[in-house]
Amino acid sequence: DVMNAANTSFMILSSILVLFMTPGLAFFYGGLVSKRNVVNTMLSVFVMTGVAIVLWIMVGYSLSFEGDIHGIVGTLDNFFMNGVKLGTLTATKIPTGIFSVFEMMFAIITPALFVGAVVGRIKFNFLLVFLILWSILIYYPMVHLVWSPNGLLAGLGTLDFAGGTVVHINAGITAFVLSAFLGKRIKFGDRPHTHYNLPWVLLGTAILWIGWYGFNAGSALGVDNIAAQATITTTMSTGTAMVTWMILDMIISGKPTLVGVCTGTLCGLVGITPACGFVTIAGSFWIGMFSTFASYFFVNYLKDRIGVDDALDAFGCHGVSGIVGSIFTGLFATKAVNPIVSHNGLFYGGGWHQLGIQVFATLVTIVFVSIAATIIIKVLGLIMPMRVDRKEEEIGLDKGEHGEEADYTVDISNDMDAYQSDMNMYAKEFRGQMAGLNSPKTPGPRDH
Repeated sequence: DVMNAANTSFMILSSILVLFMTPGLAFFYGGLVSKRNVVNTMLSVFVMTGVAIVLWIMVGYSLSFEGDIHGIVGTLDNFFMNGVKLGTLTATKIPTGIFSVFEMMFAIITPALFVGAVVGRIKFNFLLVFLILWSILIYYPMVHLVWSPNGLLAGLGTLDFAGGTVVHINAGITAFVLSAFLGKRIKFGDRPHTHYNLPWVLLGTAILWIGWYGFNAGSALGVDNIAAQATITTTMSTGTAMVTWMILDMIISGKPTLVGVCTGTLCGLVGITPACGFVTIAGSFWIGMFSTFASYFFVNYLKDRIGVDDALDAFGCHGVSGIVGSIFTGLFATKAVNPIVSHNGLFYGGGWHQLGIQVFATLVTIVFVSIAATIIIKVLGLIMPMRVDRKEEEIGLDKGEHGEEADYTVDISNDMDAYQSDMNMYAKEFRGQMAGLNSPKTPGPRDH
């Protein structure tokens, strides 16, 4: 059998696009935090590229796709990809090696997503070990459950085209659990005015959107009508969500904001992810709109009531929109778009069956990830401290954890402050020759 050159080049391109999302996310999150924590935030996101690549080759691919233990996870038979024939062709005639690389990129971006919840207060060492354990104990089993032919949730008929449960609900719930255990930031109240760099937020959003085509269309695993459909639905949902968030901002707070428009854009991308290869353009419009409604309502009203300090709304965006998208797939999925859909969604005459499966898979994901993440945090907490001390949190993790700063202007402005205070403290001396000009009664230096 000969590899399909079109499909294979499309999958290589898609892999590169998904890889591009992680530095994009670093800019998105890095632009949102205060300038004390920019380096720490961007490093915490970007370091996942290296960590996840090594982990995936060592154990990730094997635990996700090779062998099967009770439909929950794979085996370690192919440690370090040993015994995996990289040239073997998959159903869409792409080499297994390229399929593995594509899936590896998802293993990079998913944990990077929940970093946004804990910025400014988590110890880097703790986060690093957590990322490793989380990948092995939560992420790879989730991939197996939903995307391996042997997985339990796959066997039930769960529809998750590009990662509603596996990626977004998973990362969102992890973000929620981590921030609950960490507690609120000391400077919890000062968020709205301390975004480091709004142009970066837009840059990051644009990179994420571009990369997302690799994420969603690439999940068709080849060039076909499904990939084309995923491209169209992804675009429609995202545009709808962006406009929806902006209009909500204008109605409720009276002003459209750049951060709001970028957040809405992300919600639309997240919401359509599980559904993009199964729904019509009309379906993607409603999914984009309702994902954004849900996330907007959560971020602006529910979050403060719950009192969990998810710094950059990783749960509010990925968790909430992911849950809506995953469930709405059970409303809008249709065989007309994708023959793999065995039961049409509720709105396409298929009854409650698919909706029930989607709700069940969503709940299983939430429960499994919550319990597993809690156990990892509890056990790790016995071995190493989770949170930085108060002093380090106040000076910022850039200096405390890394000894680096994002912005040289910080130093200059500090020097200016020192210079200004010298002027004030020694004002008399600085006046020098001019002192006599202020009033005729004061003797000048030459009057002696």
